[in-house]
Amino acid sequence: MKNVLKVALGVLTGIGGFLDVGAIATSAEAGAVFGPRLLWVVAFGTLCIIFLVEMAGRLAAVSKHTLADALRERFGWKYFVIPFSCEVVVDLLVLAAEIGGVCLALQFVTGISYRWFAIPVALLLWLLIWLGSFAFVEDATSILGLVTLAFVVGAIKMRPDWHSVAAGFVPSAPAHDGPHYWYIALSIIGAIISPYLIYFYSSGAVEDGWSVKELRVNRVVATIGMGFGSVVAMGVMICAATTLLPAGIGMDDYAQAPLMLSRALGMWGFYLFAAALGVACFGACIEITLELAYLNAQTFGWNWGENVAPKKNARFAAIYTGAVLVAACITIVAGDPLKLTLFTMALTVTVLPLLLLPMIMLMNDRKFLGKHRNGWISNTMGVVIVVTVIVLAIFAIPLQILGG
Repeated sequence: MKNVLKVALGVLTGIGGFLDVGAIATSAEAGAVFGPRLLWVVAFGTLCIIFLVEMAGRLAAVSKHTLADALRERFGWKYFVIPFSCEVVVDLLVLAAEIGGVCLALQFVTGISYRWFAIPVALLLWLLIWLGSFAFVEDATSILGLVTLAFVVGAIKMRPDWHSVAAGFVPSAPAHDGPHYWYIALSIIGAIISPYLIYFYSSGAVEDGWSVKELRVNRVVATIGMGFGSVVAMGVMICAATTLLPAGIGMDDYAQAPLMLSRALGMWGFYLFAAALGVACFGACIEITLELAYLNAQTFGWNWGENVAPKKNARFAAIYTGAVLVAACITIVAGDPLKLTLFTMALTVTVLPLLLLPMIMLMNDRKFLGKHRNGWISNTMGVVIVVTVIVLAIFAIPLQILGG
């Protein structure tokens, strides 16, 4: 029973890490413009993140090190300060985009501009982290996140051309607007393979007290959590392909997004879209805020832990308090939330090589993993992932200029 409950960590990671404003926005944009032709990118990204999350959990269970701890110890402070600094900047922008997603969900329901909700949402986020435990935020978000299955129901009810859907899993070149096609593909990868997700997962495993006994559970958790998020993200793309694309609605802003479910589920679809967007983004807000605090505390050697009272964990609490405030301010002044989201997802790709290359090297280190270090399958996949993100990082800025 204890092991079954630990799967909640994977579902939380899938909802708050895989399925967030980035996954919803990029999948919806892809479906609205190119139909289901980019499903192969979601599938490839899912395979990558399953392997990476499994590695992060295995590292935590075997070595009792979080990923940040191990990287700093293995490669030294002079190297680690570079990915650390980049990650903090990117995470704050991603957190701002996620807060914006929650605020947009509230705007859909109330008609009040999303900017007015930024501070109240940030305050609620801060209170939950300040007063709650890791188990509380983990379980609550996992249960509420089941509402996102509305996208899967909507996709099925729209009765798409399943031959076209199946063809979407085969990599293909775009029939039109090549730069935008590859820009969206790059943004999907950035939304799926998020560094904060990997850091958070390893920290959560350490905080939950995982050991080598949990290695099998870790594989199940990584697969179920990421698989859950992937199925829903694919549902978003299919919904957009069957509703927005035929109507010629290209997702210029989030105002058109609720039409994806309204067409399939009527008025309930509108409210289910708002609920799914709000819950997924709020789950991501919790995850990113905690990850920022974890990352800073582990980098500087401070005490850390969501289960430790704030008065005994002052610097950890100060980091997540400051992060929530800064991100809320960015949400208010940034402008178009959709553009901020797509830009941030593409920007994420540029920092991925700084984390993933040393991570794959670390996963082969006997000192940290002993006999549990990577086998040939994980190493082969690791090479594929690193080469992919390096290529994408090189083309990220040109594609943002040409296709963003």
